[in-house]
Amino acid sequence: MRSETKKSLSPLIFAVVAGGLALVFLLAFRGWITNGADIFLSLAQSGLAWCI
Repeated sequence: MRSETKKSLSPLIFAVVAGGLALVFLLAFRGWITNGADIFLSLAQSGLAWCI
């Protein structure tokens, strides 16, 4: 008799994927902290440009 079992992700693969996502989010957060005011001002200026 054959029994089919689902293969689950290895904990190592799961840890690597989770670490990669954490690194991406950390870099995005760092970029926002560094350039957040400039991003906000450029978005505000372009929004105001549509009103004029």
